[in-house]
Amino acid sequence: MRHFLTLNDFTKEEILEILDLAIKIKAEVKRGEIIHRLEDKSLAMIFEKSSTRTRVSFEVGITQLGGHALFLSSRDTQLGRGEPIKDTARVISSMVDMVMIRTYKQKDIEEFASYSKVPVINGLTDEFHPVQLMADYMTMKENGKDNNPKVAYVGDGNNMAHSWLILASILGFELRIATPKGYEVDEDILKTALKNAKKSGAVIKIGNDPKEAVKECDVVTTDTWISMGQEDEKEKRVKDFKGFMVDNSLMGLAKDDAIFLHCLPAYREYEVSEDVLESKQSLIFEEAENRLHAQKAILVWLDNQRG
Repeated sequence: MRHFLTLNDFTKEEILEILDLAIKIKAEVKRGEIIHRLEDKSLAMIFEKSSTRTRVSFEVGITQLGGHALFLSSRDTQLGRGEPIKDTARVISSMVDMVMIRTYKQKDIEEFASYSKVPVINGLTDEFHPVQLMADYMTMKENGKDNNPKVAYVGDGNNMAHSWLILASILGFELRIATPKGYEVDEDILKTALKNAKKSGAVIKIGNDPKEAVKECDVVTTDTWISMGQEDEKEKRVKDFKGFMVDNSLMGLAKDDAIFLHCLPAYREYEVSEDVLESKQSLIFEEAENRLHAQKAILVWLDNQRG
């Protein structure tokens, strides 16, 4: 049995296999073909962190595959009342076919998975957001940006930056990360990525200059400067991130046919300008839709691994 907790648990071949399945499933949907690959299967969705895209994409996804979803917030489970994670994991996994968790601590989802009888999917933690990266790379593949691309991530060294690090280090492409000083990526995660890169041939560049990172890139991506739970830091962060907005001036340093990605929600005139967000180079809504299809592929692939 396999879980989907971080991309580092997968080989390059496995990641590409899942993405090929995602593209196939999307094409079927566009032709009006809905194939119930997970008929009568149930997906428990545990949300300690709220979300628009994660809930809609997983709930619609399992429905289109012929199964059904159960939405569980912290108010709806004993986790919110202090029940040990291992107890909740053993109970819920005895009643459903898969579990998706969107929570704070990576160690909590890993503990849940270690006691679960069914596959567990990371819908987001403070350290990683692997399902989003599957949608992002799927968008790159569909738009011809998967042939030795140069990707620039500009902004906070958060779960998105970490996930880009892992993906690039496994697939072997060039990734440049630019963060303000004091907001760099986690050192241990960077070490893991650099170790992977020695095998894959990936080029990982870490710095504090967004212009240097974006120069002649094929893909420019960013994330909110103020994640959930950081609202009280807003004033300081806005000051610290000055010069890191992806605007026309910064985007103009990338290749002429470069694309812009953002996992959303996007805060206009903070991490990205209105002009860039609404430009032809921006594929954010195609990227958002691809969450649906990429996650369906993950669900199907994990179910297939169980035999």
